Amino acid sequence: MNRKADIEALLNGAGRTLLTIHEKYNNSLHSMTISADLKIDLKNYFGNLRSVLDYLARCIVDKYCPNANSKNNLYFPIRKNQSLFDDVMRTSYPDLQKNCKYVYDILEAFQPFKKTENAWLVHFNEINNKNKHERLVPQKAIQTERVTVQIKGGGKVSWNASAVKFGSGVSIGGVPINPYTQMPYPSNTQTVKIEDWVDFQFEGTKVSAIWLIRESFEHIQKIYSDLKDKI
Repeated sequence: MNRKADIEALLNGAGRTLLTIHEKYNNSLHSMTISADLKIDLKNYFGNLRSVLDYLARCIVDKYCPNANSKNNLYFPIRKNQSLFDDVMRTSYPDLQKNCKYVYDILEAFQPFKKTENAWLVHFNEINNKNKHERLVPQKAIQTERVTVQIKGGGKVSWNASAVKFGSGVSIGGVPINPYTQMPYPSNTQTVKIEDWVDFQFEGTKVSAIWLIRESFEHIQKIYSDLKDKI
């Protein structure tokens, strides 16, 4: 089995589905109803992205963890704190840190407890585990002011301006946040964009559905890009 080819096919398919989702999602916002087609697209989209992560997990274990128990169910590690992450790496990815520290560090770097920008992974995991793909709530539209900071040379941070408040001493990409304006100080290393979003949420979550849809694709592409030469 050529898992890298499968992963790339899944990512290409998800990219095409994402374009379709955008169109149907916007139509749903106008009509305040969720079409059956959109529900199916979301189910396939999130399921395929989840498969990408789990194929990556299998590639890693096959190459670097010869002592892993082949009878164990294997999933891409997603844990909410360091202790739980360490536990799953010992049981499901034995000797990975010794055999390929680079890959181990990549898996750790994408954990939700390492960076606030990794919060998407918690919601992504919940959407998949609890089958919430179809439960896009056509409730009263939610208008949010979203700030996105694009960092020169790569990297992006985004947050809901009404839900996140920064104190003094906070920096993004090395640029301090002004606690009065809640924006980064002007810098030629960053581009700051402010958007008003009218949006839906997946039932039981408190994040923008379209934000999660986009972030999941972008970050899973990045995970694969960082790992593909090592698997």
